[in-house]
Amino acid sequence: MKRTDAVPVSLGRAATIMGVLLLLAASSWSQMPGPAAPSASDAVVGAAVRELQQQVSELRAAIADMRSEAAQYRAETAELRRELQGMRSQPTDPSMPSNRYPGVSTSPPAAAEKPSGEGNTSIEQRVANLEETTQLLDSKLQDQYQTKVESASKYRVRLSGIVLMNLFSNRGRTDNQDFPSIVDGPNQGNVNFGATLRQSEIGLEAFGPTLWGAKTSANLQADFAGGFANTWNGVNSGIFRLRIATARMDWSKTSLVVGQDDLFVSPLSPTSFASLAVPAFNYAGNLWAWTPQIRLEHQFDLSDTQSVKIQGGILDNLTGEFPSNSYFRAPGPGEASGQPAYGLRTAWTTGILGKPLTLGVAGYYSRQNWGFGRHVDGWAGLTDWDIPLFSKFSLSGEFYRGRAVGGIGGGISQSVFSLGPEEIASSAVRGLDSIGGWSQLKFRANSRLEFNVGVGVDNPTASEVRAAVGREPFYVQNRSGLVNVVYRPKSNLLFSTEYRHLQTFQLYSLNNSAQQVNMMMGVLF
Repeated sequence: MKRTDAVPVSLGRAATIMGVLLLLAASSWSQMPGPAAPSASDAVVGAAVRELQQQVSELRAAIADMRSEAAQYRAETAELRRELQGMRSQPTDPSMPSNRYPGVSTSPPAAAEKPSGEGNTSIEQRVANLEETTQLLDSKLQDQYQTKVESASKYRVRLSGIVLMNLFSNRGRTDNQDFPSIVDGPNQGNVNFGATLRQSEIGLEAFGPTLWGAKTSANLQADFAGGFANTWNGVNSGIFRLRIATARMDWSKTSLVVGQDDLFVSPLSPTSFASLAVPAFNYAGNLWAWTPQIRLEHQFDLSDTQSVKIQGGILDNLTGEFPSNSYFRAPGPGEASGQPAYGLRTAWTTGILGKPLTLGVAGYYSRQNWGFGRHVDGWAGLTDWDIPLFSKFSLSGEFYRGRAVGGIGGGISQSVFSLGPEEIASSAVRGLDSIGGWSQLKFRANSRLEFNVGVGVDNPTASEVRAAVGREPFYVQNRSGLVNVVYRPKSNLLFSTEYRHLQTFQLYSLNNSAQQVNMMMGVLF
């Protein structure tokens, strides 16, 4: 009896003890601090990390796919090469018809069948296509490992430029030793030799967002031809100089350009790496200027092969004067008129010999104030052409007739002449009439080798020179000619040799000539 009662009593005590322990454990667990709730910043960081991980995974997958495709193309190319080699190595019996493909009957082909030569050409073409595709994929893979130019924004930026070294030898006295434009004295045995890298250029191109349906972009170009530092051997320390700084909005057929750019009414320039700092034939018939401007362009398609392009805008009104102060800016005669210069150009383009043929006409106008109420109207009418002659020849050039256009390179940089001291209000100021142009013949032997020959001339009209008795323009004619050879290897290298002849006529010294031999080596990036 006692033994049977002892078991339930022990079980009851054990249950009571277990219940007390569970209550104590529950109370202590409820008093322990729980995990902190994630903050908002941690959630944002986590989301950004997950997004970056996803992008890295996608990039790795894309690279893996490209490598796989490249390996597949290499294998197919090797197989086709082996097959083609086997076909070429099979012996042939002169008495039997040629059978270049195994398993194909040697009977004469039917009228609808292609000759075996065409089939072989097809395989060779396939091999060539596969090789091109493989090279393209390899280049794309290499691009993945190149160091890119980073931008402060999310938009793409491209760095470009050229490191150009010029070795030159001159005979004659010119205005500039490394890229001369004018002969400023008779040739009395002046011989010099030198080298420069100040024509090297740096360019940045940025590609922005799409605004109002237009693709936006910006372009910046600069070189080191802005003068010389006033220091020991300063000729080797060219001053950094702004050339072009533009922003564009491009729709399908319309473009808006704002910034400092080339003179759009005179769009062509001869091919010459001896004078990148200024275009070839400057002051010898080639009107040019890097000037702030706003212009609008629109293209009308007349057919699949013909189009008409219209450009119009306003430009900073330049007259070719030197600044009066090296730091503070004062208005020149063109800017003192209170209005900009105006330009308009239209060009017709068609296809010929598989290349574009372009003919353009343009007009330019500027109002100038030379003080004491003396106003001059500057203007120019221009035409340009770029004509393919044969499969490897082309002819390009420009012609102009104008007045007071020294600010854009006309009149040998002479805009006006005065019939007396300019500081006296009674002295009349007249715009200098001038006429000029240039033309260049190009022979492109192949994609890497070309030959160029060109000539340009600029001179004030004889009537203006005769009218300015005692106050004649200093230069009355400037001629220039060049012959060059340009070679571009497969790598980003450039080699060129150029011979230039310059002849400038002054009123009291009518036979000033000079020659330059220039050798160039450049690295493009």
